[in-house]
Amino acid sequence: NRTSVKEFILLGFPGTWQFRVSFVVVFALMYTLTVIGNASIIALVWRSSNLHTPMYFFLCNLSFLEIWYTTGVVPKAIGVMLGTSQTISFSVCILQLFFLLSLGSTECFLLSVMAYDRYLAICCPLRYSSLMSSVLSVRLALSSWLGGFLAISLLAFLTSRLTFCGPDVINHFICDIDSCLALSCSDTWPVELATFLVSIIVVVASCVVTLVSYMYIISSILRIQSGHGRKKAFSTCSAHLSVVTIWYGSTMFLYVKPSAQNSLDVNKIVNTFNTMVTPLLNPFIYTLRNKEVKLALTR
Repeated sequence: NRTSVKEFILLGFPGTWQFRVSFVVVFALMYTLTVIGNASIIALVWRSSNLHTPMYFFLCNLSFLEIWYTTGVVPKAIGVMLGTSQTISFSVCILQLFFLLSLGSTECFLLSVMAYDRYLAICCPLRYSSLMSSVLSVRLALSSWLGGFLAISLLAFLTSRLTFCGPDVINHFICDIDSCLALSCSDTWPVELATFLVSIIVVVASCVVTLVSYMYIISSILRIQSGHGRKKAFSTCSAHLSVVTIWYGSTMFLYVKPSAQNSLDVNKIVNTFNTMVTPLLNPFIYTLRNKEVKLALTR
């Protein structure tokens, strides 16, 4: 009731019709490969009994998350590019923002949980089965999902209380926090502060857990005497380390900053990488760099 602007116009990537159609083709292809790749990982783990371990249980959660994460972006982005669905209501805009940020937060927690799982597997191999039980793995995955959505609830609520008097054009293909803050005609400091604090809690805290886990992992690997043993130990976490590097690099650029007033054009490009390229790369990284997955896929 406090908003005079009832809907927004998503600008997407301005350009000629041919330019925008080329983006649509690329987005559609990436979305199709992302869904097929992540769904294949879930099906592969489900069908292969030797993959019924905590590591692959967390991987299934990550793949399931990536499917919904990219689904929350690509269909609307394609409609914006084609000019058939450029408007978005205020309530749907807030819902999309909440949905995407919650899934992003959940991914941060899941990646830190997966790092902790690899720490136990490499640093405590004899006690791994007792330490990382099926009950604990389910609790950790559930906590990641609940924590991700609860962490964004206050931020989404504060954003929904902002006043928008115009203009109503969002320089993006999705509703993100920076675009909403740029258009608001009310005081955005509480939302910017909440964004910064949530980013510190979610992104930085989960990143610290991941880094500490890998410090112990690398230390343990270096103490292994045989070169074959070191190579085998490192292969069990190299895929996850690649995903972590890609994800946290782009996420920290977008959200861990004192002010949200960065270049929206740059944010648009980084968001494209974060919401489309990363979910596409994950299944291929885990498939191509994991011997157990390749063997299960061959069978």
